[in-house]
Amino acid sequence: MSGHFNLIEDLRQQGYRLTPQREMVLAAVHESEGHVSAEEIYAKVQARNPYVSISTVYRTLELLKQLHIVCEIDLGGGVVCYELAGERIHHHLICQQCGEVLELDDEVLAPLKDTLRQEYGFEAHLAHLAISGRCRSCQEEA
Repeated sequence: MSGHFNLIEDLRQQGYRLTPQREMVLAAVHESEGHVSAEEIYAKVQARNPYVSISTVYRTLELLKQLHIVCEIDLGGGVVCYELAGERIHHHLICQQCGEVLELDDEVLAPLKDTLRQEYGFEAHLAHLAISGRCRSCQEEA
């Protein structure tokens, strides 16, 4: 659980107290190892402490998002998930038909960033982009 300990240290180094609620939310996200909804995080926290409210989970996730400890991914259709902000920047391809989520390496967007810089003089900061469309399987079914 050394990764969990590193997250706790990140929080402390940024000047925030580690409350039991924050630690439980961090642990729930860390244990999920991928995309997890606030409701799923809440269920994991509730299993440990039934007195923690959903609003506490949402406030904690918002703080962790602002501190770049977690990333928020809008999967479309009102579904928002969270994952740990890793060292490797990546984005998501989200199938609007079946809901599959694929990771897209940041390097794939390098030509787009270059074009925006050269053609428009615009320095794009594409952090955790979510692109919706249809996956290969759903296209083949059509």
